Amino acid sequence: MAVHFQPFIIIRVEMRQRPALQPAKPAIAIGAIADRIARTQLASGAIPWSEGDKTDPWDHVESTMGLAVAGRTAAARRAFQWLREMQLPDGSWYAGYKIDGPSDKTRETNMAAYVAVGLWQYYLITGDLALLEVMWPTLQRAIDFALRLQTGEGEIYWAISPEGRVDKMALLTGCSSIYMSLKCAIAVGRLLGRVPTAWQCGLSRLGEALQNKPHRFNMTKARFSMDWFYPILCGVVKGEAARMRIDRGWKKFVVEGLGVRCVSDQPWVTIAESSELVLTLAAMGNSDLARIVFNWTCDHTYGDGTFWCGFTFPDMIIWPEEKIAWTNAVVLLAADALYGLTPAAELFSHRFWDEMGIGI
Repeated sequence: MAVHFQPFIIIRVEMRQRPALQPAKPAIAIGAIADRIARTQLASGAIPWSEGDKTDPWDHVESTMGLAVAGRTAAARRAFQWLREMQLPDGSWYAGYKIDGPSDKTRETNMAAYVAVGLWQYYLITGDLALLEVMWPTLQRAIDFALRLQTGEGEIYWAISPEGRVDKMALLTGCSSIYMSLKCAIAVGRLLGRVPTAWQCGLSRLGEALQNKPHRFNMTKARFSMDWFYPILCGVVKGEAARMRIDRGWKKFVVEGLGVRCVSDQPWVTIAESSELVLTLAAMGNSDLARIVFNWTCDHTYGDGTFWCGFTFPDMIIWPEEKIAWTNAVVLLAADALYGLTPAAELFSHRFWDEMGIGI
């Protein structure tokens, strides 16, 4: 299947709803963003955060998805090959790698499961069934690893320590990410004609916990904006409940005209969280507001068209200054969701998954 993408997209946002906001920036440079991610990728296929930085499996997959949006399919396949080669016998990966080996031997459940999202998105874009076949054993081991840490109440513990002990704490954001991963894994399994029964059961139990058992999750993370919108992004909170959740957290996390705070009590806006809120709003069907937030994000670029990681306000100091691969990747995912750049544009859409019949 041929991949078609636009190397440079023009973005015009209708501002009538909020006339006080600054005018829209006219474009983002997809080619320059993809070049940044590709230059960051190592010969092994690993994609570190930035040049000389660590690689972690979750953000590696996110960067891979950005490459796929931009049509860099060969580089994306090399990234999947790295995952295949580096997977541990229990189905997990270490939480951090440097060029000379592991830097953090924690094994996190959400990091392991996220390969499913990358593979499903890659298939939607390319139609490459052969890669799914090759990666199926890797995917199956990864999902099984995550589900082995699921409790009887449905939540999934976040990690196994470097010493081999299960850390019996469940994270709302991490479990929401696993919920999305399970949906994608089941979609891949259906396509290949092999969905383990345990995956369907695990998805239902996790969804029930996320919807109805907030006490099962570590609520000290509620100051992070991801805990606000990830249950909506993954599709476990939908409809009126999603709209109410967005309204409750808006003033706490959103800085009008700038973007989304990473943490509610810090004056630090990040491009990744802002772009993920765009994905969340688009997923629940509020594309008008999503475009407005995306428009704010488009102003925060270097001269080469790549995006800052974040900045403080009101002094507008860029911090950190590194050009982060996965930050740039999620900008491309947000652009895809809003402007239909690829056949995977509805990857996070609630309507898409409802029509698939996957999820609660």
